[in-house]
Amino acid sequence: MSDVAAIEQFVSKYKTLKEEIAKVIVGQEHVVNEILISIFSGGHALLIGVPGLAKTLMVNTISQTLGLDFKRIQFTPDLMPSDILGSEILDNDRQFKFIKGPVFANIILADEINRTPPKTQAALLEAMQERAVTVAGHHYKLDLPYFVLATQNPIEQEGTYPLPEAQLDRFMFAINLDYPSFREEVEVVKATTTDVQAKVNPLFTAQEIIGFQNVIRRIPVADNVIEYAVNMVSKTRPKADTASDLVKEFVDWGAGPRASQNLVLAAKTHAAINGKFSPDIENIQAVAPGILRHRIIKNYKAEAEGISDLQVIKSLF
Repeated sequence: MSDVAAIEQFVSKYKTLKEEIAKVIVGQEHVVNEILISIFSGGHALLIGVPGLAKTLMVNTISQTLGLDFKRIQFTPDLMPSDILGSEILDNDRQFKFIKGPVFANIILADEINRTPPKTQAALLEAMQERAVTVAGHHYKLDLPYFVLATQNPIEQEGTYPLPEAQLDRFMFAINLDYPSFREEVEVVKATTTDVQAKVNPLFTAQEIIGFQNVIRRIPVADNVIEYAVNMVSKTRPKADTASDLVKEFVDWGAGPRASQNLVLAAKTHAAINGKFSPDIENIQAVAPGILRHRIIKNYKAEAEGISDLQVIKSLF
């Protein structure tokens, strides 16, 4: 199959996938889009929202429709790295045997990831970047495709630990979930207060997802689009000559090169789901807020004056 035919097939299956997810998830279209863009780009996503916005249900539903193995890890203050990665035990033959932890799945839901100390958070770093884990000197490859979808509550700060910048940078998207509209909330209440439960069907196989990921990586990108993405990221760095006045005044640290890579990859996927065979500057701008939001570290002056991440990012366009 040619790449053009593969992208046309991807567009068709993506539309069906969205319809299947909509059986369970009401509204939140931009959230579902960004999670799926992250998955088909081979990246990870951080979902930020108050309790009760169906973050866990959304991840579970998406994993079912993609036909992937799904594991949930509830992050708590007493969670240890071995609870995530697995550990070696002595079996009946007095031989050490490795028991795999929940990290060995296709989709990992790291629920309330900021509730566990940095030592345990760091257990995911190698898995997220290398798609492998090292336990007791042994290297174990993870099955592909592999994604970490983490959730975080933005309002409850007691008993939480900020995510290290190195870990934040490994998430392709940081996705903010808003409250549903009045109509959407009515639909949610109607759908969840009866004894009828919607069921979703798996539409993909693991190999199909890997195939579409490879096709998306082969999508050509014009040099001016890549330069636009790199220039946008460099503008987030307050010491750069190209930095906007807003960045120079309100930002302490900007995004690194991984942001440029993610902008181009996500723009390819965004172009593909809209039936285009090459991304343009509009596709870069469409994915930029989710990719840059968690990579821009604002200063105290920005907090005091109520300058939002989105205001800073829009100043880069």
